[in-house]
Amino acid sequence: MRGGATETKVHYKGNGEDFLVFVDSKEDYNKWVSDKSTPLAQVVSGFEVFTTHSHGTQGRYETASKSTLENEFGSKNPEDAIKQILEKGTLQESTMAERQGRRNDSNGEFLGR
Repeated sequence: MRGGATETKVHYKGNGEDFLVFVDSKEDYNKWVSDKSTPLAQVVSGFEVFTTHSHGTQGRYETASKSTLENEFGSKNPEDAIKQILEKGTLQESTMAERQGRRNDSNGEFLGR
C-alpha cells in the first residue's frame, strides 16, 4: 500500500479466529449497512476473507480456508461469510505513513557524491 493511502477493513472476532474483509470506503460500507440491496461488489475490495490466527487486526493476513469459513459461519461460500462479517464486525480505518527521507538520490544535490 502506498504511503498516505487509507486502508479500510471490517474486523470480526470469531470463536477461534479473527476475520477481516477489506472494503472500498467507509461511505460504501455504511451505505450497505443501511441498505442491503447495495451490491457487495460496490462495497468490498475483493471477495476474500482473511484471518490473522487470533492476532486481531495485526499480524500476517492469510486467506481463510473453506473449512474455517464453514466452522465459523456455517457455509463454505466466502460471500456468505463476508455478509456476516460486514453485519457483525467493526469498521476500522488506518492511514499509512508517508515515506520519510530522500526519495531518489540519483537526482538533485546528491548526484555525484
